[in-house]
Amino acid sequence: MKLPTQRAFIGGQISLLITALLLSACNKAPEGGAPQGMPAMPPPEVAIVTVQPQTAPVHFEYAAQVAGSREAEIRARVTGILLKRHYVDGQHVTAGQTLFTLDAAPYEVAVASAEAQLASAQARLSQADRNLARIKPLWADKIIAQRDYDDAVSAQQIAQADIKTAQAQVRQARLNLSYTHVDAPISGIVGRAQKTEGTLVSGTDVLLATITQIQPAHVYFGLPDAEQQKLRTLSANGTFRLPANGGYIAKVKMADGSLYGQTGRVAFTDVSVNPSTGTTETRAELANPQNLLRPGQFVRVLLDGAERVNAITVPQRAVIEGPMGKMVMVIGKEDKVEPRPVKVGEWATVNGSEAWVIDQGLQAGERVMVDGLFKIQPGMPVKPVDAATLAAKAPAAANAPPATH
Repeated sequence: MKLPTQRAFIGGQISLLITALLLSACNKAPEGGAPQGMPAMPPPEVAIVTVQPQTAPVHFEYAAQVAGSREAEIRARVTGILLKRHYVDGQHVTAGQTLFTLDAAPYEVAVASAEAQLASAQARLSQADRNLARIKPLWADKIIAQRDYDDAVSAQQIAQADIKTAQAQVRQARLNLSYTHVDAPISGIVGRAQKTEGTLVSGTDVLLATITQIQPAHVYFGLPDAEQQKLRTLSANGTFRLPANGGYIAKVKMADGSLYGQTGRVAFTDVSVNPSTGTTETRAELANPQNLLRPGQFVRVLLDGAERVNAITVPQRAVIEGPMGKMVMVIGKEDKVEPRPVKVGEWATVNGSEAWVIDQGLQAGERVMVDGLFKIQPGMPVKPVDAATLAAKAPAAANAPPATH
């Protein structure tokens, strides 16, 4: 399921905010403003954004696991003593490369025997051909009986069939001899050898090693069915736009939080939903030229390419966790602060920054606080300033020359 990556300070921000609200409730100023003899304090300045519907790129993030694009078990096709291993554990091998050699002596003997049987069959066929050649003119002159001629023809046909049988036995014997060289069926990284030299290998029953192809790499993750149904509904009413040809761009976030350097695409989505997890298995494919993605790794996959149409968005830092769930601080009438519960959707990218799509709780034109949350309490009057204006002022103030006296 989707797990948004909140910044580390959010938990502390929430606790401090709730504490500030409680303390402010216990230390309110007397009715009518500041205490007697003290000048009235101006409303604190807070940064706000005015939300408006807009088309925003959205992305999704899921827990995922890396797997090889192909995997093959290495097994011998014949029985024999394992004589030699021709690779080092963990080595990259190519298709057709010999990995193991079995004792070939018994199979060389079998080839010689089969070839001898073939030579014997060929000699019998030559004899049958000569006999038929002698009998045929005698049969034509009515000197010998029809039966003798028929026997000669049958002997030739039997000898021809014996040739085919002997040839098949030779091919089988040579094939078995070739199987004493156990070759890699695919290119990839070969794992640890399961058997050592001197072991009796009983054909396909014994696993010798495993080869995994990790170029390209496959990344498997589950799409929550409830989320997919929601997106189908949004797509039907025109407020969600799928990527072209349904091809999400896939990025991978490694265990240390860094982004993997290659991007890929979603290549497969299963037709069925897993009843245990409520998710649909999905696979993304990414190039893996340096083998940085390894089978079994746990990563996070990010899907880009979709858009929300006419979406209400707020910066990530504007959404806080309240007692009843996620909420934002709205500047209402008379510039007073109002807490507002909201229902969030996907993550979006707005002006290069992370933002939440707000499904419920906000209307176009409302003003939402994005900074200054620690200086306010519900119902408190504030001085709202556009966040972009404050951001523009900050560099100017930092570059201003020091004041002189």
